[in-house]
Amino acid sequence: MTDTPPAKKTLWQAVRPFFQRKVLAMICLGFSCGLTLTLIFDTLSVWLRTVGLSLEVIAFFSLATFAYSLKFVWAPLVDRVPLPILTRLLGHRRGWMLLTQSLVMLGLWLISGLNPQENLALMAAIAVMLGFVGATQDIVVDAWRIESADQDGQGVMATAYAWGARVAPFIAGIVPLILAETLGWGFAYALMAALMGLGLIGTLLAKEGVHTIRVIQYGDLPPHPVTEGLEWGGRILLMVIAASLMGAGLTGNINLFQFTFPSPEAFDAVKSVWTSKQTGIFVQLPAVSVGLGLMFLACVPMPNVPTRPGAYLRQTFVEPIVDFFKRYENLAVLILATICVYRLADFLLNINGAFYVDLGFDLAVIGEVRKIFGVVMTIIGVTAGGLSMTRFGMKFSLITGAVICAGSNLAYAWLATQGDSIPAFSLTLAIDNISGGFAGTVLIAYMSSMISEGFAAPQYALLSSLYALPGKLLASQSGRIVESAAKGADQGGLAAPFLPWLHNLPAVSFTKPAETLGVSREALGAGYMLFFTYTAVIGFVAVVLAVWLIRVGAIKEKGEA
Repeated sequence: MTDTPPAKKTLWQAVRPFFQRKVLAMICLGFSCGLTLTLIFDTLSVWLRTVGLSLEVIAFFSLATFAYSLKFVWAPLVDRVPLPILTRLLGHRRGWMLLTQSLVMLGLWLISGLNPQENLALMAAIAVMLGFVGATQDIVVDAWRIESADQDGQGVMATAYAWGARVAPFIAGIVPLILAETLGWGFAYALMAALMGLGLIGTLLAKEGVHTIRVIQYGDLPPHPVTEGLEWGGRILLMVIAASLMGAGLTGNINLFQFTFPSPEAFDAVKSVWTSKQTGIFVQLPAVSVGLGLMFLACVPMPNVPTRPGAYLRQTFVEPIVDFFKRYENLAVLILATICVYRLADFLLNINGAFYVDLGFDLAVIGEVRKIFGVVMTIIGVTAGGLSMTRFGMKFSLITGAVICAGSNLAYAWLATQGDSIPAFSLTLAIDNISGGFAGTVLIAYMSSMISEGFAAPQYALLSSLYALPGKLLASQSGRIVESAAKGADQGGLAAPFLPWLHNLPAVSFTKPAETLGVSREALGAGYMLFFTYTAVIGFVAVVLAVWLIRVGAIKEKGEA
């Protein structure tokens, strides 16, 4: 046993691991995952808006991405169920990759042939199907990534994944918009379906890792097909209700429950409370909490009632969780808390698009800086994160990522004082994207290093859902925080100390939105500054937790026992 830190690697020693076949495969697979997620909502929402659909209808399509938050539910099935022919020919992981990528290609091709004004319901159904298939692709790609490298190599594979996953939204967010102007949206989506071929190349390049399917032990429980079918049916129904509640809470949209109301008037009354900025949080958060509770109940065995479905769920869903807590014992809660908080500050920046508009930037400028310059800066951050892990180790990289990620939010507070300055905008975006790329890559590698080889798919799916859900919950309240702070700024509220920094703003900055809100433009700017300061403070909580993890020995470098 030794506490001696590993020697710092030379630059070539840090770079050399990136020149491997599996790294190229990982880039292609990451691209495939990122392309799917972007096309089923972000780009699709632009298409829907250009044909005149309402924002309410478009927001409903965000449910297509909700499957990514719940992928831990069916990850055990993906981990365990072999596919006829494909598993024998390609192996367990690669067989699932090929299936999901083929289905994504098919779904995108089907969407390319639809007119949203005439086939909206069918398009929505295909988008939801793509969300489920895309989340399944994520499950199996993450599992293959973890199984294809030892703990010391997780940083390299996480970096390669991030390279592909970060470039894909750039391609899927720009190319279809350009092509749609001349060749139409159908051609654009058909081309995106063809680009999924890069994922197939990644699957063929990948080598199947070691994966052993554990046999379910039913003991002396005899099969009862009828009662087992009823139990599975009840559990699936409970999952659907739970997912609907969580989706309604996270999106602020309760249209899925419209059929349960006795009259349109009753539905409209509840909807007004549900979507109100003043009252929405008090019903949306409980809805998500109840949904999570129901989802948990649907996935665990019934107490004191042994059944074959219960035995299956115990060994596929409960045992991976128990394994994690057994391995890390008292440190498990601290590790999970760190994962939850590490990127929370970035999730809260979901109002940045509105912030740029309020500052007075043209949409063309926002698009060019975010889509082109921003992607380049993100790739730089991802690369820096990967090199940091391979050269300096996980401890240094985890703390560095937490510090720069939290500090980058203060750059947005500074941007609020600069108005529509393109140099200031570019600098802020560079700081944010570099830090986000760095921290995101490090977090992926850290979570991957926590996983047991026998439970790669379910454990990583659970951790990735865990770190995303709190951010999505709190992000829905970002706008309310800014507006409340702005309304109190002129009366000496918490945002008032920021007012002196905003007296020299350009005339275009915050003027129109401040008039709509009924506050001075300096007050609205102060509201934004206070909000970004809040997010930075939350980010520094992650710094404290990361330092704590290192102090108690929860992070081990190669060569440490």
